[in-house]
Amino acid sequence: MSGTLLVGLTGGIGSGKSTVAGLLAGLGADVVDADAVARDVTSADGAAIPAIRREFGLDYITREGALDRGRMRELAFRDADAKRRLESIIHPLVGQITEQRTRQAVRMARPCLVFDIPLLVESGHWRSRLHRVVVVDCDEQTQIERVTARSGLAHEAVRRIIASQALRGMRLSAADIVLNNQNRSIEALACDVAQLAEPFGLSLRNRK
Repeated sequence: MSGTLLVGLTGGIGSGKSTVAGLLAGLGADVVDADAVARDVTSADGAAIPAIRREFGLDYITREGALDRGRMRELAFRDADAKRRLESIIHPLVGQITEQRTRQAVRMARPCLVFDIPLLVESGHWRSRLHRVVVVDCDEQTQIERVTARSGLAHEAVRRIIASQALRGMRLSAADIVLNNQNRSIEALACDVAQLAEPFGLSLRNRK
């Protein structure tokens, strides 16, 4: 491939990963948000909806024609096979779109393409496609506090989400770079991201 650096960005829920992705975008990185792509293909009349309707039935489709995320989340928590079946529909579509974005970034000679992937470690196939993996890290209590503050979810619900993700140690062992976001102000985090991004060919001069 050309000089476009492919960077995977991951972290547990509430780690601040999306904030870091935004900071990298502000420094000129192209960012592909895997969750946003997944939301798009499961939105009203999205590319995944026909297959989801066939696999799970109309009970899991809203009146507007989108995936009923709340009902599907409840099913996936109690039925691991349902989660696998849903992922087998969504993940190939997300893969196609991210591959298109990769080719576009390379064709345009963008310095850095960042893949914002919550389940990078869990997926198993991303690592071989990336030049660097950046993990945004904080402890579990901080995750819980951040998520409950922003979403209103109960602590136990957040703990279940954390338990469904890779263990903190697994993420850290997969990292080329660990970005500590424990008790960091947004200003301090922005400074850390700017230092991290410089070897990636990113700076304020690269802003689109």
